[in-house]
Order: sequence, then structure tokens, then C-alpha cells
Amino acid sequence: MPIRIELDERPSEADREAIFKPLVAYNERNGGPSRYAPFAIKLSDAATGACVGGLWGQFYYDWLFVELLYIPEGERRRDVGSNLMAEAESLARRRGCVGVWLDTFSFQAPDFYRKLGYELFGALSDYPKGGKRYFFRKLLDGVERP
Repeated sequence: MPIRIELDERPSEADREAIFKPLVAYNERNGGPSRYAPFAIKLSDAATGACVGGLWGQFYYDWLFVELLYIPEGERRRDVGSNLMAEAESLARRRGCVGVWLDTFSFQAPDFYRKLGYELFGALSDYPKGGKRYFFRKLLDGVERP
């Protein structure tokens, strides 16, 4: 099959799927079942019921990846973030995960994650320019293996 390399600065979701699906199939053939499962722990406005923040994560190969965590500014420093992370870690333990990993920028919450027992395992300097992007992990104890 002849191929060519071509840049597309406005790729479609179908383009993404054309790359993603065979990659997932390859990974599962070689790494075993991924047990991929996304989830959310939402924060809702008590008056309207609208989602105003929360945690978005995904289970993949016996690890939990916390992709997004947002606490409305007026609710910060009230243990909301700690409670969301504790709930996510509890869910990860019930699923038999090895650990949790996530990333955060230097202007976001690296000290928050350190306080929760997460250890730094990588960093990118100048991402964004003048800042850093940190990668943290936490190995879970008390995990019941399926």
C-alpha cells in the first residue's frame, strides 16, 4: 500500500478515529484488555442542578488517570478537591487499580497534589513559556485485586 505524509491543521473526528481505533486494537492485542472506562464525579449547583465543576477521569490498564479537576473559585480551600480525589482513589481501589496519575501546571495545584501524597515523576519546562507542567503519581495501598 503506497502512503504519503500529509499535514491536516483542521482534522475531523473521523480522522482521529482512523488513528485511534487501530492503535487501541494494537495495544489490546499486545498489552491485553485495557479495561478502559471514563467517569465523572460532578459538582452541581444546589439551586439549578447545573454542573459547575468536578473530576473527569478514566481507567486504563489498571491505572486511574485524572484528566480534569476543577473546583469553582469560591469553593476552594474547603476540602472539596480533597474529597473529590479521595472518592476517585476509593473508586480506583475498588476496581483494583495499581495507582493514580495526573498532570498539572505550575500555576495550578502541584502543592495540593503533594499534600495528598502524590509524587512527582516528570516535568516539562517552559510549558507554558516560563512555567512547568508536572506529572504526579500515587501508588494505592489496600488494593483488592480482581
